[in-house]
Amino acid sequence: MSNSAETPAGPGRSLRWRPVRVLTAAVFALAGLIFVTSFITAKGTNLRTDASLLRLSDLIEERSHKNAGLDESAAALRSRVDALAARDDGSTKAQDERLRALEAAAGTTGVSGTGLTVTLDDAPPNAQAAPGYPEPQANDLVIHQQDLQAVVNALWAGGAEGIKVMDQRLISTSAVRCVGNTLILQGRVYSPPYKITAVGDRDRLEKALADSPALQNYQLYVKAYGLGWKVDEHKAVTLPGYSGTVDLHYAKPVS
Repeated sequence: MSNSAETPAGPGRSLRWRPVRVLTAAVFALAGLIFVTSFITAKGTNLRTDASLLRLSDLIEERSHKNAGLDESAAALRSRVDALAARDDGSTKAQDERLRALEAAAGTTGVSGTGLTVTLDDAPPNAQAAPGYPEPQANDLVIHQQDLQAVVNALWAGGAEGIKVMDQRLISTSAVRCVGNTLILQGRVYSPPYKITAVGDRDRLEKALADSPALQNYQLYVKAYGLGWKVDEHKAVTLPGYSGTVDLHYAKPVS
C-alpha cells in the first residue's frame, strides 16, 4: 500500500494556479476587452475610412448654403419693408435725401462706377522656390487672412466708394476672417481664388495697392513661390447693397 503522499489528487482537491497561467489569462482578458471596445467605438465600421470624418465639412457647406438662402429671403423682405416705409412715412424731400446719403454710406444700397477687381489665389500644388529664395513652407503657399485684409484696407485708403468680397458687400461691421484655407464672411464659407472688387477712381485705388507695405511684402511671395495676384480694371461695375442682418452681436456679462 502506498502512503498518502503518493496518492493522486482526488476530485475534491483544489488546484493551485501558477503565475504563468494567471498572466496568460489576464492577457487574453485584456485583448478581449480591447476588441469589444474597438467594435463598439467603430460600430462595425472601418476606423480608417469612416465617412464621419467628412461630416464636419459637409455640415459647414450645408450651413453656408442655408445662410445664403436666408440672406436672399431677408433682402426680399427688407425691400418690401423699405417700399412700404417710403410710401407711408410722410417725410420731406430733404429728409429723403438725407436717408439716401446715410444708406449709401452704410453700404445698404448699390453703387456703380469705375473700379477694379483684385484676385488672390494659393500657389500651384507643384510650386517651387524661384532661384535665390529658400524652399517654401506650407504657410508660404496659401492665402492668409492678413493678405485679404491688406487688400481691403488698401482699397478703402484709396477712396473706394464700396467694396465687395466674393459676392458680398462689405459694411462697417463686416469681418474678413479665415479658418484654415477657407474664408468665412458674414456666415458664409468661400474657397480660393478670392476676388475683391471696389468702385472708385482706378488710379487712386491702384496707387493705394502699390503703396501698401503689407502688399509689397505679399508681392515678394508672388515672385518667390507663385502666389496668385491679378488686378482687372473696370470701366463700369456695380456692387449690390448689403442684404444681411445689421443687428449687433456682443458679449454680455453673466449675472
